[in-house]
Amino acid sequence: MPEEIDMKVEFVQPAGMYHSPVFSQGIIIPASARILIIGGQNSVNEKGEVMHKGDVAQQTALALSNLQKVLEAAGAGLENLVKTTIIMRADIDLGAAFAEWMKVWGGRPNPPTVTALRVAGLANPDFLIEIEAQAVLP
Repeated sequence: MPEEIDMKVEFVQPAGMYHSPVFSQGIIIPASARILIIGGQNSVNEKGEVMHKGDVAQQTALALSNLQKVLEAAGAGLENLVKTTIIMRADIDLGAAFAEWMKVWGGRPNPPTVTALRVAGLANPDFLIEIEAQAVLP
């Protein structure tokens, strides 16, 4: 994580609570921070076509790639994420989606907070997963 961000954002991991390498329990963002709110990203290519129908791992990989493109366009990276929300169809294999996240996140410290929701369906019946996020810009 860039030093500039380390000075501004405080990751809260209280004693007596589970300390996960995958998510933070809380994050304090200073009032002066610029925050990027990223709309739900899914498995849509640059033409608006739904890709990888029926394959949650590949849909997650493309959703994460799209998320990273938004971060990069704003001058940020994954390490700037402070909040992610994962919305997935109730019938998907969460393990396959999680494995794709770990490929992208790697061993970075200070993971974002995470909320995961299982739903009956998403905006398009071919969507299996959607990922929205918030990041503090450098």
